Amino acid sequence: MRTVTLSEVRKFFPKRKRDSHKGQNGRVLVIGGSKDLTGAPALAAMAAIACLRSGVDLVTVASLEKPAWAISAYSPDLIVKKLAGREWGQQHLKTLLKLAKKADSVLIGNGMGREKATLHMIRRFVQKCRARMVLDADALHACRGMKLRPGTIITPHMKEFEAFSGVKVDGKALSNREALAKMAAARHRCIVLLKGRIDIISDGKKVLLNRTGNARMTVGGTGDLLAGICTGFLALKAEPLEAAAAAAFVNGMAGDALLKKVGYTFIASDMAPEIARQVKRILK
Repeated sequence: MRTVTLSEVRKFFPKRKRDSHKGQNGRVLVIGGSKDLTGAPALAAMAAIACLRSGVDLVTVASLEKPAWAISAYSPDLIVKKLAGREWGQQHLKTLLKLAKKADSVLIGNGMGREKATLHMIRRFVQKCRARMVLDADALHACRGMKLRPGTIITPHMKEFEAFSGVKVDGKALSNREALAKMAAARHRCIVLLKGRIDIISDGKKVLLNRTGNARMTVGGTGDLLAGICTGFLALKAEPLEAAAAAAFVNGMAGDALLKKVGYTFIASDMAPEIARQVKRILK
């Protein structure tokens, strides 16, 4: 195992062609939001903004009609697809798969809720989607025990990891958490980014550790930003393990920079513009 470093992350970023056109530097689809969770549209929107701040060209958010209006108001930089209905269900599957075909990467799960029909639809989408994917939040509950498409990234905190893998984590030493993350990645054929004081990233063979970040990053929404950065880096054609490691590093850098500026009072929405500043710092 090794700790992720700034020099490693710097090598990850591709050079942009001066004559590239809109969409050539990454297209992302974010599927999230629900009518009953008042903060859900904001969580989905924050994840989408993080995708843009990671350097991609275009981000489309697909959400139910009511939360979609809130997401539209969150930022004019997002393309928002409003889907009919009050609850997620099988009736949305065909449309979502069609949208996914146009994307370089897909994020699903943020603020979607855990209604039975919602979880079933998420599971079916994950089974059928052929785009590179990041699963977060409610998608981790929907896909419990699944063998995933190789290269898929999951971004759980401890409780979500337990829900997805069925393995108890609380109270485990770092070395044990490393072993559990590696085992789960191999078993489920995915990249595990297990969030914590030290983030653990594994593809089932290698184990990487990220030590950026601080105690304030337990504030709500920072995990949604991390998932968004992951998805953005996937759209930039990074290898999944590299994308997950770089995303954890950059997300933590943004949190550390804000801690120096304002102390333990920053919130997740403060981090989105800071992500852009940290990416600029890396590219110097």
